[in-house]
Amino acid sequence: MAKQFSNVITAILLICVSSAAALDLQPGAFDAAGIYKLAAIDPNLTGKGVNVALVCRSDTYIDSVPQNDYRPDISLRCFQKSNASFHDDLLGIAGISKHTTEIASILTGVDANAFHPEVGEFSYTSVVPNAHLNVYEFWYFVTDYIFTGQWPKDDVLTMSLGWSSESWWSRGIDGMVEDYGFLVVAAIGNGTEAYDLPLYPAAGANVLAVGVADSNDTLYDFGAPDSNHSTAGPTLDGRCKPDIIAPGNCLVASSDNTYKASGDYSSFAAPIVTGVASMLIQKAKSDPNLQIAVSGFSGNCVMKSILMTSAKKLSDWQKGFANSEDDYEYPLDFKQGAGMIDAVSAYNLLIAGLQRDGDVNTTGWDLNMVEPDNTVEKIYSFQTADNQKTLTATLVWNRVYEHRYPFNLDLNLWKDLQLVLRRIDSNGQMIVTDVSDSPVDNVEHIYVPVEPNSVYELVVSNSPNVQSKGTATYAVSWQIQ
Repeated sequence: MAKQFSNVITAILLICVSSAAALDLQPGAFDAAGIYKLAAIDPNLTGKGVNVALVCRSDTYIDSVPQNDYRPDISLRCFQKSNASFHDDLLGIAGISKHTTEIASILTGVDANAFHPEVGEFSYTSVVPNAHLNVYEFWYFVTDYIFTGQWPKDDVLTMSLGWSSESWWSRGIDGMVEDYGFLVVAAIGNGTEAYDLPLYPAAGANVLAVGVADSNDTLYDFGAPDSNHSTAGPTLDGRCKPDIIAPGNCLVASSDNTYKASGDYSSFAAPIVTGVASMLIQKAKSDPNLQIAVSGFSGNCVMKSILMTSAKKLSDWQKGFANSEDDYEYPLDFKQGAGMIDAVSAYNLLIAGLQRDGDVNTTGWDLNMVEPDNTVEKIYSFQTADNQKTLTATLVWNRVYEHRYPFNLDLNLWKDLQLVLRRIDSNGQMIVTDVSDSPVDNVEHIYVPVEPNSVYELVVSNSPNVQSKGTATYAVSWQIQ
């Protein structure tokens, strides 16, 4: 009976979205991520002025040398107005990668005359159609940028590839993020059917790791991840991954100017998050009051924190392992991370603006520093309204890596912070409401009910359990809904 009811609901969804398609609305994943709603709020957020680095593996190697068949098929109709560059000059057996073509179409494709048998005619519009897409072959990128410690001068980088073990190059990526405040978004892996462990570079400490919101075999109905399709944490060293999830089953460009469902793969969830991040980056770059959010001074921490705080919790969200207490040592859900991306909520949090410690609004963010002293606290004080019920907050800082091969973690600059929420009662007494203090993660996350018309303090400090070394630069964001 339950199965029949589910089928009826799915049929209703199909009918509703088919009606939307008749109105030239692209169905599915983009809408679930809030992309179209955000575009309606600010139609200028098309990625203009944003450089997106897309790093892809070649499909063919000869004597371990990549043959540059890593490129999207830019001859397709959806790429006719796209702005794409490539790192090479067609040396070797240059060719086309179907995988890269599908990813690139999520980011920058546009086709007013698209068609899919399940949807009918629709207007295919990518997340950031006016962004400049710089496409790099993976091993060349490793050689030219990671090994040399150079920054490619892009605004955000996305990678839908990975390996199950850490390597010098994955640590080099983490180091690049810390050195340049450069947001890197990577796919976490395709569940137990592919690998058991979170893939690197997504599993890296400073990278934003993206899992997959399960589509229930439709283009429209997205829910909590299925561990068979989306790799779950923890990592081997006990850290929480993924950081966030997104829909992965998108309509993507295929050969002969047709479109197909991509399936529930993290390869396609990662560019969804990258696209939303690019919209936020465009907004921040255009507003002098927000530009610190994309600065080389740990700007990646601000973006990572905002995307995680604004994420939507799906069913069965639970810190750490399932069916356990809300353990303060595990900041995130091992399958959902902080939840599913919500473009509008992230935008609203970004434009709430920089707010220094002290009295703050109930929505905001800060980029700040804390000295290696366990007596130092950065306190963000606010009062809840009568209709505000839940606080979400995320604290992010970067791990520091050595600047030369093999880019090992610099334990001499180990930093460990904690995030505490406390309420001030009518007698002025402080009551600790929640604590997030992982001994291994460089992310802390709080999601907790709050009492209306009450004074609270969100506190960032060094963890009392681990000795921090050196001043820690951090980003924290919060919102009460």
